Amino acid sequence: MKKLSFILAAMALVLFAGCGTKRSQAYYAAPSQVLSTNYDGSYIIRVQVRSRTAVTAFTDAQRKAVEEVIFDGVKSSASGLADLKPLCFDLNAREKHEAYFQSFFEDKGPWSNYVNLEDKRPGSTTYQRTGIQMIETVTVTVNRSALQRRLQADGIIPTEGRY
Repeated sequence: MKKLSFILAAMALVLFAGCGTKRSQAYYAAPSQVLSTNYDGSYIIRVQVRSRTAVTAFTDAQRKAVEEVIFDGVKSSASGLADLKPLCFDLNAREKHEAYFQSFFEDKGPWSNYVNLEDKRPGSTTYQRTGIQMIETVTVTVNRSALQRRLQADGIIPTEGRY
């Protein structure tokens, strides 16, 4: 009788141990970092994104890098580099020019002309699998000076000396 009650208690413990609440995985996005600059006005930036596939992760990383250069700015990773200030200092620019930025950031839109994966070195891309998503760190090159000229020509940001 003691063996039976012990076995029943052990089975109940095993059954009820798996019935707890499911824990969600916490996700903290690592901030993007400027790795280096080029003489042509482009910057090499390391970006971290979450995606389901590697192909969409590369596209999302490039789009995120361009968005951060325009709106948020990017911190530098080395002590000799200055932080990259945003091109658009107007905090409401996304809402004011919503139609422009929707067409600008659509798939294969004009934003893709200002970013590339040319300076991608071996080992610069890292992958982590978490459940159904992939956390990917990608190194991209953003041509900030050409992007600034485009936004000035389109009237989104003022020309030099107006800030």
